[in-house]
Amino acid sequence: MKKYMGDAMMLITAIVWGSGFVVVAIALKYLTAYQVMAGRFLLAAIILLILFGYRLKGLRWSVVWKGAILGTILYIAFAFQTVGLEYTTASKNAFITAVNVVIVPLIAFIFYKRKIDGYEMLGSILALIGIGLLSLQGSFKMNIGDILTLICAVGFAFDIFYTNYFVQKEDALTLTIVQFVTAAVIGTLVVIIQGDIPTTIAKEGMYAIIYLAVFSTTLAYVLQNVAHKYTTATKAAIILSTEALFGTLFAILFLHEVLTLKMTIGAVMIMLAILIAELKPAYFKRRMLKKMERT
Repeated sequence: MKKYMGDAMMLITAIVWGSGFVVVAIALKYLTAYQVMAGRFLLAAIILLILFGYRLKGLRWSVVWKGAILGTILYIAFAFQTVGLEYTTASKNAFITAVNVVIVPLIAFIFYKRKIDGYEMLGSILALIGIGLLSLQGSFKMNIGDILTLICAVGFAFDIFYTNYFVQKEDALTLTIVQFVTAAVIGTLVVIIQGDIPTTIAKEGMYAIIYLAVFSTTLAYVLQNVAHKYTTATKAAIILSTEALFGTLFAILFLHEVLTLKMTIGAVMIMLAILIAELKPAYFKRRMLKKMERT
């Protein structure tokens, strides 16, 4: 049950992040990318401290440095993604970001010599192709925005991997608080150094920041970090990749975009990738056990 609870938490996170595409687009009409990031992380950190600040009693140094690492990685990844979006299309941005699905098992293999599960790798590749069909429009030429987004994908892959690694020994909520406080401090310092502190914010921009802080940041990352205790890093990356699917659905519902045949095929491939990662290993293990029992 805990395994499926973890997967369900990851799925909810993907749904919330999918809705975030529409909200970020609204926020960027009124604020700069760095203001959006500073606002969402600062408000999210405050919310977490109010709700779960009591968990910081007896805070250990191991949680501080691990949370600081995750917060730094998270801010850098979001910075490259958001700034990259200013120079490339949203579809390319979503597709290139999704490359983290393939990068996660590679990080585990390169840095920790962990064997790459064949089913998870197959699921990762299928999810990547599916997201490409779902999101990619027009020609695929690399520009500065695409390069920045590719760096962002590497950042998110490291965030997923090390979050999964750290929460095995540390309290997930405490780790998340330190992570967000770190990202909030970095984001605030960046805005101050740029001399770009907003004096007034339109209500639409403020509503967008509140939504991103409460749902896309606080709720989503708390669920994700807790869920990492009950699932693998690669499986988490595959489930989180459905963010592109839900982003498309929200775009259809709220922006009245048309779902093409290519996009439909991409959505089906993403779902197939998750099923392969979730069910196939268990299915073949059961067959092997049955054969062993017969012999």
